[in-house]
This record gives sequence, structure tokens and C-alpha cells, in this order.
Amino acid sequence: MTQRSFVRTIEDLVETVRVIARLFKTDKVFIIGSQSILLSWPDAPVVLRTSGEIDAYPENAKIWEIQQKELDPDDDPEASEEINALYGEGSQFHREHGFYIDGVDENTARLPEDWNKRAITKTVEVDGRNVLAVAPCPEDIIVSKLARLSEKDKEFVEGYHKARPFDRELVIERIKATKLEAELQERAINFLRSLADAPKPDAAPSDTLGS
Repeated sequence: MTQRSFVRTIEDLVETVRVIARLFKTDKVFIIGSQSILLSWPDAPVVLRTSGEIDAYPENAKIWEIQQKELDPDDDPEASEEINALYGEGSQFHREHGFYIDGVDENTARLPEDWNKRAITKTVEVDGRNVLAVAPCPEDIIVSKLARLSEKDKEFVEGYHKARPFDRELVIERIKATKLEAELQERAINFLRSLADAPKPDAAPSDTLGS
């Protein structure tokens, strides 16, 4: 039995892509949530990689659900529930790998509508075929965190900004490109503007000594 770990790695993300690709026979797997940062920043600070789960869904989720319904008209299949049943919290996968997969869908994360145009991708070999892992770019991940803004989300945004200061005005622009309710947009923007400014580089030493 593998000891459960709350610090995720790129290897965990790759394993997630492989099991989802096998289960749904898909060539594209989407990773969202905080651990999607692994695709663009595999060695991100621990504060950004502290999670017991990875959120994922297959590109063909809706097609799979229709096909399963055709096989059993009395069933009401959901791809996310299938993921949770096989790889979710408390599953054998969880016990063996030290983390679990949370089945989600394309509406789970509050992202800018055009996030796919900026998505980060990685090709993963799965049983002799290439599967594309897809995740939001860092600024869009930050938008999704700001949309919910739980304490854990705040820690993620603060931790990211401390390690890699981001363009707050760009993120504000992305927030406004979501379907986020006006009051949630305002809350997110206010939090962004409350972040400490990035530290300035130390002044270059003077070439001359003072008298």
C-alpha cells in the first residue's frame, strides 16, 4: 500500500491522463483545478502542489454517456461518476497511488471562455498511442481560483504571486472575460489588488565609494 501524499508531481498527472484515456478510450484528457499547474510548472513550490486529488475529465465524456445509455436505457451514466467510482477518494487507485482523481466536467472550473486558445498541452504515451493532456495556462488557473476564493484558493494565488509575480491587470481582464457574476468579479478583483507588490530587484551597487 502506497503512503498517501498531499504533494503532487508531474508523474501523478501523467498517471491520471493514462487511466482516464484507457477508461474512456479518448485521445484527449483535460486537467483543471490547482494541480493543472503541473503541466506548465512541474516543479512549482510545494504550496501550489499540495492536494490529495487531481481534477480531470475526458474530451469524449458526452459521447461516452450517450453510448452507455444506448447499452442500458435504464441507466443514467455520468462520466464524472464513473471516474469517482473507479479512481475517487477511498478507491483502490487512491490506496495504491497516494492520491485520487476527482471526476469533473467542462463546467466545473470558472474559466475565461477562450481559455482553450491559451491551453498548455503535453503528449502522453498510453499503450502505444499518443494522448494529449490539456490544462489552462497559469493566469487562467488563477482566474478559476479567484472565482471561488476559498481560503485554499487564496493561498494558491498568494503563493503563485510570491514565487512568480503575475500581471494583475491581465488577470483582471481575464476575470472580466468569464461569466462570473458581477459581485464575484468584484470580490476577485479586490482580492487581486490587495496582493503585495512584487519585490523590486536590489539596487545595483555604486561604482564609486562615498567620501
